[in-house]
Amino acid sequence: MDQIQSMRVFARVVEAGTFTRAAESLGLPKGTVTRLVQHLEARLKVRLLNRTTRRVTVTPDGAAYYERTSRLLNDLDDIEASMSNARVNPSGRLRVDVGTSVARLILIPALPDFYVRYPDIQLDLGVSDRPVDLVTDNVDCVIRGGELLEQSLVARRVGNMPLVTVASPAYLRRQGTPAHPSELEDRHTTVNYFSSRTGRPYANLFEKDGETLEISGRYQLSVNEANAALAAVLAGLGVGQIGLFGAAEHLERGELVQVLAGWTHPPIPLHIVYPPNRHLSAKVRAFVEWATELFARHPGLQG
Repeated sequence: MDQIQSMRVFARVVEAGTFTRAAESLGLPKGTVTRLVQHLEARLKVRLLNRTTRRVTVTPDGAAYYERTSRLLNDLDDIEASMSNARVNPSGRLRVDVGTSVARLILIPALPDFYVRYPDIQLDLGVSDRPVDLVTDNVDCVIRGGELLEQSLVARRVGNMPLVTVASPAYLRRQGTPAHPSELEDRHTTVNYFSSRTGRPYANLFEKDGETLEISGRYQLSVNEANAALAAVLAGLGVGQIGLFGAAEHLERGELVQVLAGWTHPPIPLHIVYPPNRHLSAKVRAFVEWATELFARHPGLQG
């Protein structure tokens, strides 16, 4: 038990950045915190932390130890939670990673409701459009659009994201309005989106009456983040395919105009993904169920 306590104290020092803050958050004397970390280092025969008068930094060995012990401590907390009233009142830190547009427009605005239901869950929200390795990055669950590449993970499909092809009024005044998707390859400029994983651009897809077209588009700007793509189209840099839930308010205000309306982009599936664990922790289960309800009732997502 002393070893587990030392591991918890070490992890808190890493997270707090100083022995003083760690001691305050744990309700322990600073001397006790220092002593427990020193005993841990002596037991492991490695230096885990570099101390200065102002701050503590983690050594490479310390970073590796922290990553592995964090998962172990979370597992221990989950085991205890499964045997206690935490099923009713989930608690603890939860690391979730979500795409930028979904975070800004759907998830974060709804979090007040989440905290009314689960006030004891501390949410660490990673916001990016880059691929995430749940195990390596120590993430509990991920919310992502697109087809799944890692088949060993558990995925719950929570909706479909329609895309619309849009341009700014300034761009259309300057370049005219495309009448057919093929015009994006020579007469018009597109704002393209490229994969953060491979660096390769995604094709613009168009479907109509059973016909499917993949248009690479002639572009001056390609981005790998959804908010940047929207900003580029709003700035008049080209025609882009944008998620309807992100474009809707700009279409209503006349800041964007839908083009090629007779052609549709196949909806992008939206999933909540988590590792295959028969004993899914109470906090992860609570978040997954809440997020599933949230996406199911959102008007910008198809069922």
